[in-house]
Amino acid sequence: MQIKATKESSLSDLLLAEFKTASRSMVKKIILHGSVTINGNKISIPGTLLQPGDVVEYIKHKAQPGSSNAPFPVIFEDESLLVVEKPAGILTHAEKGTTGTSLYKEMLEYIKERSKGKERIYVVHRLDREVSGIVLFVKNEHVQEQIKANWRETTKRYWALVHGSPEKEAGTLESWLIEGRDQKMFSVKQNEDAKQAITHYKTSKKLGDLTLLDVELETGRKNQIRVQLSDIGCPVVGDWRYGSKDNVKRRIRLHAYYFSMNHPVTGQFLEFSSRMPRGFMTLGDKEEKYK
Repeated sequence: MQIKATKESSLSDLLLAEFKTASRSMVKKIILHGSVTINGNKISIPGTLLQPGDVVEYIKHKAQPGSSNAPFPVIFEDESLLVVEKPAGILTHAEKGTTGTSLYKEMLEYIKERSKGKERIYVVHRLDREVSGIVLFVKNEHVQEQIKANWRETTKRYWALVHGSPEKEAGTLESWLIEGRDQKMFSVKQNEDAKQAITHYKTSKKLGDLTLLDVELETGRKNQIRVQLSDIGCPVVGDWRYGSKDNVKRRIRLHAYYFSMNHPVTGQFLEFSSRMPRGFMTLGDKEEKYK
């Protein structure tokens, strides 16, 4: 992106005014990383004085899929964001007392080692252990807060292969969810302890007694899609916890395939996609052994 200076000011002040949601420390980091040019010359001094007519360009650095030795595929990376593909069977982030590794732990170790301890990542959202697809991490707590505060402005879409088919080919599911003692989620009547959950769906393809749904989340509650589809008699294939047939072997056929948002620093519209995993549409004869 290019910005033309209209008055005398420092480089950091100009970028602060342009990015709006960025903190001064974040703008400083962007400049120090050599991501900014003035009149075509790379500048790494935040206090550089600009004159009217100077052209400032912010250079977005993007990691190409497969371009690094990261432990999981990187879809996108810049100074603020890290977008990763999560396979089924691994936690996004392990709670205290949970054994084993997690997507967050593996990517954090990779980022810290690569940057010699200068960078780290923070969790924005999670996918269930059995769910695959796009996960967003950030490299700054200020950005983390910005995205969480505007979470409903992001778009999150999933492929869900379900038993049966909804009465309507497209619709909206709205309920109130609460967690039971066994950590299983339930739909209940509206009350102060329950959280509102809203999910939109449309039918993509019918395959005999199965249906592929294109699902979009408006809210992001624990197990939201799994519970609400089960409530209408269409449990996700392989999801025994919420009503899938026992003869269908896991994995759970739920994949986060699309994510879009405005960049919290630059304001640029970003969208990411992930291919449907191999075997997603095929019913397995053996259960995947999640570690």
